[in-house]
Amino acid sequence: MTERVKRALLSMQRHNWEQGVAAQAFLEAGDKDIAIAMAHEGAYRQHDDGRCCHIANSSACTDPCAVGEALIFAAEKTGDPFLIAAKDKLVHWALHTAPRSTDGLVYHFDHGQMIWVDSMYMLPPFLARAGACDEALRQLDGYWARLYTPENGLLAHQWSDESHKFLRKAAWAVGNGWAMAGMARVITLLPEKHPGRTRLIHRVQQLITAALPYQMEDGAFHDVLDDPTTFREVNFAQMLAYTIYRGIREGYLDANLLPYAEKARAAALAEVDCYGLVRNVCGAPTFDKPGVAPEGQAFHILMEAARNQLRTSN
Repeated sequence: MTERVKRALLSMQRHNWEQGVAAQAFLEAGDKDIAIAMAHEGAYRQHDDGRCCHIANSSACTDPCAVGEALIFAAEKTGDPFLIAAKDKLVHWALHTAPRSTDGLVYHFDHGQMIWVDSMYMLPPFLARAGACDEALRQLDGYWARLYTPENGLLAHQWSDESHKFLRKAAWAVGNGWAMAGMARVITLLPEKHPGRTRLIHRVQQLITAALPYQMEDGAFHDVLDDPTTFREVNFAQMLAYTIYRGIREGYLDANLLPYAEKARAAALAEVDCYGLVRNVCGAPTFDKPGVAPEGQAFHILMEAARNQLRTSN
């Protein structure tokens, strides 16, 4: 099944963050040659300012960094000067030239002073992999402070520094999945005794605890976690399962969460069709209805890779 999902993913058109999450999925699944090829393509499409995977005149600031871990891997593995230079330019963008708030948070776009929860996945893991662990923590801390909503224990989707209010306060399921998965990857990349690691672990645990009461009987979730009038979708189920499998394997999540991950996984696996398309995820290109999406394909691969790693570690 996963091989069909991989083939379907490679057939899809991909924007900058979609190229990045796909490359990361192949990297974590052990398909290193594909990850390197995808990093190459991201580097070929590097903007002069350092942003990778640049197509369609994207104004995104953090999404082009989603390919960063695969790009670093490709540069280290091949020693290719072209990839090394591309990696260095992307690091410079992320650390120095990307538009940011007065307290140093990189904005989601180069206009509008917006913070999106998606950025918690797109940027900090790349920073941590590049060795800028304190900066990765600073970004995550700042995004959390802007987006956390104590009334439900979840993260809102969009905040505006310009208007000092939420642009979308909804607890978008996939957005909370981006946050969980991004923090999980940073936890792995941080030195074991880094003072910020415990803080991230607590936040991952907190989001999982807040989300689980909204799991449906079949293992799926609604598009807005606490709004049962929104459509049923399964990409958050994959993201949740991925995070739980990783956390149990690395020892910071309790094994009693495993049945929830397995239930979520079952809901997602039931949506894979004969072509390898993961149906009824929050669907591209508008993400306002169920459909298919490169990120939905990628998180199937990430989920299965994390589950396999957990099983082989026991």
